[in-house]
Amino acid sequence: MITSLAGGRVLAEKHGSTPPRVVALHGWGRDGTDFATILSGLDAVSIHLPGFGPAPAPETAWGTDDYADLVAEAIAAFAPVIIVGHSFGGRVAVRLAARRPELVAGLVLTGVPLVKLQAPAAPPLSYRLARWANRRGLLSDARMDYLRNQRGSADYRAAQGVLRSILVRVVNESYDDDLAALAEGTVPLQFVWGEHDTAAPTDAGRVAAERAGSPFRVVPGTAHLLAGDLELAVREELLGMLAAHGQEGPA
Repeated sequence: MITSLAGGRVLAEKHGSTPPRVVALHGWGRDGTDFATILSGLDAVSIHLPGFGPAPAPETAWGTDDYADLVAEAIAAFAPVIIVGHSFGGRVAVRLAARRPELVAGLVLTGVPLVKLQAPAAPPLSYRLARWANRRGLLSDARMDYLRNQRGSADYRAAQGVLRSILVRVVNESYDDDLAALAEGTVPLQFVWGEHDTAAPTDAGRVAAERAGSPFRVVPGTAHLLAGDLELAVREELLGMLAAHGQEGPA
């Protein structure tokens, strides 16, 4: 069932009764329906982040701070809540928890790219020359877009319009200050990772957890998407966090 929050500015999948005690934030290219199993039987909402599912895209190129501000507005009436964040949604959750910890009772993160263990390789000379020529009107925008698509990730190639600009902005953000703030704060954290996650490599996830002062759980045989044993492990950690806050699980 779809419900609205923040005066209709935010759309979400509703689970159980109100007020929700859990809020879930999905990954890039996904939507709020990803958490049906994880949130089954709980009082929760799974937000459709703007630009995904039925939620219209922002008019400008947002960063995760803009998304976090909107989520803060959406949950303010019933916070604090436990937030489950997957991938892109986890980036937003970390921003929110670091900057508005009074809204967050706990954080369960999975497959969230927060740390780069090595700098990305520089583009080849031919690509840098193409960018130089495009900026000076010597190479068409259409040709430059073609070259960008050749180099870009699957997410980049699939993104259209403002979502492509959002993706470029987000993947170049740093979360070092946010992880440090979480390490110094009081928000309970739990990292749950797929053993074979390549979108958010497990080694980088472990470093992020260390910087945030969080336990780090690896789920054997799983990858990046919320499915199978990874999905069940995220739910298990969520139920444990609810119990630690004196809240009951499924009826």
